[in-house]
Amino acid sequence: MNAVDLGARLRAARKSRHLNQQDVAQVLNISRTAISQLEAGNRSVSTLELKQLSETYCLPVAELLNEEPGEEERDVTGDLFRSVSELAADPTTRLQVSLCLHLCREGVVLRQLLGVDPGYGPPVYEVRLPGTPGEAVMQGEQVAEQERSRLGLGNAPVTDVPELIVSQGIWASGVTLPGDASGLFLRHPSVGLATLVNSSRSKSRMRLSFAHEYAHALLDRSRDVSISSTDNSSELVEQRANAFASAFLMPGNGVQAFLGSLGKGRPSRKDHTIFDTAGGGCFEATQRPPARSQRITYKDCAMVANHFGVTYRAAIFRLKSLQHISDRECDVILDLERFGRMYLKALGIFSDFGKREQQQYRDRELRNEIAHLAIEARRRDKVSGARILELSKSLRIPGDTLLNLAEAARGQ
Repeated sequence: MNAVDLGARLRAARKSRHLNQQDVAQVLNISRTAISQLEAGNRSVSTLELKQLSETYCLPVAELLNEEPGEEERDVTGDLFRSVSELAADPTTRLQVSLCLHLCREGVVLRQLLGVDPGYGPPVYEVRLPGTPGEAVMQGEQVAEQERSRLGLGNAPVTDVPELIVSQGIWASGVTLPGDASGLFLRHPSVGLATLVNSSRSKSRMRLSFAHEYAHALLDRSRDVSISSTDNSSELVEQRANAFASAFLMPGNGVQAFLGSLGKGRPSRKDHTIFDTAGGGCFEATQRPPARSQRITYKDCAMVANHFGVTYRAAIFRLKSLQHISDRECDVILDLERFGRMYLKALGIFSDFGKREQQQYRDRELRNEIAHLAIEARRRDKVSGARILELSKSLRIPGDTLLNLAEAARGQ
């Protein structure tokens, strides 16, 4: 292949990842002019540079050098960036979203090779568009209860939200998103269904965002793209998704049971009317717990937040919605948030309260799923060892490690 043809192919690969020449120049530690000359065919490409470009574009060197381009599948990244232009404004966001969707496409290919049929994801709940905030909340809470029942969750906390979403045939990952965006739901022929959330938020905020986007997968699947941000938070479908997230992660009966384990949540007074088996009449009795024993405090809210893996504020608002605390109590407990943090830290029972998710874990579940599929595909001789090495670059796993894991599986 001559330098001009190679340059044209490198330019197309760069644009397919929605990177500019300066982005690539920083990766190769050369000038932007050098990249321009390279793509114009006026500068040769060293072996090291070709390897770096291959890794940056998530394309094997052989494809850049030899293979003729086949029929292009729909460009999911381009479609997304055209639908949500603000995603393309930041180079870091462009790169992370592009690579994330590349992994999703790889996963689709591996599933096809293995004959794994994810179906069409979880069921679609056919409900009309809400007309009022009250109706939006009612729909969100009802669907959350039905979905928890379908999944057999009972009243227990959801241990790993992205893992649950992936188990339903939906890709899930954290990526860098614009500051005012919490997440997005995507439906596209080349990747199926995907939920992406803002990885710059704390892990508990990410859990709420994953549940929020999962609501869009259940209720708003007719949309190709649904992005959640402060700009559209007043829309009724967004309010419905928020209501779903709170009820899905903090089911009412589960909250009641947990408060009971803390010795809280009982009424301040309970009147009884008991049938008298001897006389046929009845007698009255009143139960009163000790004074102030049922008052819910900042530490109780912190414990609820920890138990269900949500933010302190989300726990407070859920307790208010369930009428466990009054408006005045809600305001008081909100002002005591720092003491909730202090309480949990002192006991050493909560490691994520307000802590930002470590970046290496932002796409953990997505990478885990693709790695699992890749190893299984190698075990069944559906892919070569060279293909495993190619995938290792996108998965950020050392090539020899992934290959050794795959080869070990072949012996079973």
